[in-house]
Amino acid sequence: MSGTSLDGIDVALLRTDGEDVVARGPAATYPYRPDQQAVLHDALTEAKSLETRDARPGILAEAERALTEWHAEAVLQFLDANGLTNSEIDVIGFHGQTVIHRPERRLTVQLGLGPTLARRTGIPVVYDMRAADVAAGGQGAPLVPVYHRALAAGVTERPVAFVNIGGVANMTWIGRDDGLVAFDTGPGNALLNDWCERHTDIPYDRDGQLARRGKSNPNVLGQLLHNTFFATSAPKSLDRNTFDATVVDGLSPADGAATLTRFTAEAIAASVKLVPEPPRLYIICGGGRLNPTLIQDLRDLLQDPVIKAENVAMNGDSMEAEAWAYLAVRCLRGLAITFPGTTGVTHPLSGGIVARP
Repeated sequence: MSGTSLDGIDVALLRTDGEDVVARGPAATYPYRPDQQAVLHDALTEAKSLETRDARPGILAEAERALTEWHAEAVLQFLDANGLTNSEIDVIGFHGQTVIHRPERRLTVQLGLGPTLARRTGIPVVYDMRAADVAAGGQGAPLVPVYHRALAAGVTERPVAFVNIGGVANMTWIGRDDGLVAFDTGPGNALLNDWCERHTDIPYDRDGQLARRGKSNPNVLGQLLHNTFFATSAPKSLDRNTFDATVVDGLSPADGAATLTRFTAEAIAASVKLVPEPPRLYIICGGGRLNPTLIQDLRDLLQDPVIKAENVAMNGDSMEAEAWAYLAVRCLRGLAITFPGTTGVTHPLSGGIVARP
């Protein structure tokens, strides 16, 4: 899994039937170097002009080849580090890198050459898992909810919400009857990461320290929250570049970080009105759970307990990579990976393309 935060490649090993059996194995993150992040940022810029999902103008073709190679190297390093051979792995679930996501135009592009990855690793690959849903009129995101439901079998509270805070934030609501509702809530870490990269020496707010030194600006926050996305009913999904954060530009580095952090938290809290019943527990996963200032903002805004994935014996770093393995198995078995309550597609739908070495 390579997410919208552009921080690296997450690899996780899972033994599963794609339904109830989930045995989690080791996981690792292979951080992107600055030069690799630069390639991905350039690809995101180039992709803004895309009209068709197969086009690869400018740097996009080169970026796709490079990204696939980076993933192959990550897989091979992971196998070596864990004493595994490729013959022990049945399938790789390959997310690729989302460079544009415009479901209203039935357009979503995840860079990544599945056949090349299969050839380089000698392992079958399931890739391009969002496309079928978007082609059928769905949002194509989020895809992780069906895996969240499998994990929630060990959680007694209902309803329960998984809140993944990556570059974009999303929520999965699981009801008393295991019903699923899911949608993107708004910004995750992407705006804050970009801000910190411009104003500090590191591309994220380490331990929420910068935001903690500042004060959220209510006027700027109001402008950020006055976006048509928040008036849209669920299911709904976002592109990394949906929000224009230039309104923050006049603030100090600390106040800007505090405002963007609060923006993420306010958007998550506001999304509770979109689910059938308020959650009794919020499980926070993704990189945002490591930001104490963001977690405190969420605890201030939400009525019920807010905990990290690790508090219920889950791995908040590897959960999405685990989900892609789980989804790959479901694709191989022809099981649904998207649902009316998660992407707005008219009926449960499988997806993905299988590439064999």
